[in-house]
Amino acid sequence: MSTVQVMLGERSYPIRIRPGSLADLGAALVAEFEATRAVVVTSKRVAARYFDALATGLERAQVTVERLLVPDGERAKTLRVASGLYDRLVELGVTRQTVMIGLGGGATGDLAGFVASTYLRGLPLVQVPTTLLAQVDASVGGKTAVNHPAGKNLIGTFYQPRLVWVDPDVLATLAPRDRRAGLAEVVKVAAIWDADFFKWLEENVGALLELGREALSHAVTRACSIKAEVVGLDERDMGLRALLNFGHTLGHAVEVVNGYRHVRHGEAVALGMVFSARLSERRGLAPGGTAERLEALLRRAGLETEIGALAAQRAAYLRAIAVDKKGADGAIGFVALREIGRAELVRLTPEEILAGTM
Repeated sequence: MSTVQVMLGERSYPIRIRPGSLADLGAALVAEFEATRAVVVTSKRVAARYFDALATGLERAQVTVERLLVPDGERAKTLRVASGLYDRLVELGVTRQTVMIGLGGGATGDLAGFVASTYLRGLPLVQVPTTLLAQVDASVGGKTAVNHPAGKNLIGTFYQPRLVWVDPDVLATLAPRDRRAGLAEVVKVAAIWDADFFKWLEENVGALLELGREALSHAVTRACSIKAEVVGLDERDMGLRALLNFGHTLGHAVEVVNGYRHVRHGEAVALGMVFSARLSERRGLAPGGTAERLEALLRRAGLETEIGALAAQRAAYLRAIAVDKKGADGAIGFVALREIGRAELVRLTPEEILAGTM
């Protein structure tokens, strides 16, 4: 088992990464913090694949378990769904000693974290991500949120899990489209932080798409290590952590304009990263060829890199970017790529971001 430690003083926690380990979580919960009861937030589709193995391990460790079903994907991230979970927690008599487990993709983890952070002013939270995107990004770092019609993740908290449990083998049942979307977040952390890792991805993207066990474990571990390092330096997103938003300013706008339908989060981020890299070059912040190299890797990962309707929907994109949660005084904390492996936060207005794209 590989372990990545997120160093946050008394809120520090491990990310445990081991193929084939889903059924071992129960014993780990008892060993890590003497858990006796758990509620699992998951969707019907994810539960059909993974809940039995998880529940068997919990019960074997004498941890009683309840299952709370929520919709799949971004449809789960609403105040209405959160309110329904609060009602169920009241019915079940959940106490502050009850562990909440988020079993699923990034949206399920975001919702579970938001509810755990607010119910009884905080339940112990364990993230068990079942998508590549969630394993390398959403489950780590303590950002929880639900969406608002005006924007993505506008209602949320910072609330660190007690443990993140990653079993890369579960990705074998993931749809190919979702695997590709998850690779976007792996490419993202390499692009902003680690040029050597980016080069490794260029050399091994084929093995990752084919779910090579060794390659996948290395990619997940390295991506988690980068995010853990960044979060440890800037937990509350006051500066350095904002670099993890590379590609997200336009990416979130893509999701908003599409009503959170028809496009995966990772697909939107891939579009946003290429857009950001091109803008970085146009503003003289990145050397020529930077965007081309990034785009080539994303295309090899099977991801689209062109937003065909951007010009026609310019007004909608401006509105979406303007309510971006990273905005202040009319400007956006926009992540520019300086070169492969290094990024920088710059202040730009929505008009400046979209300038020259029409």
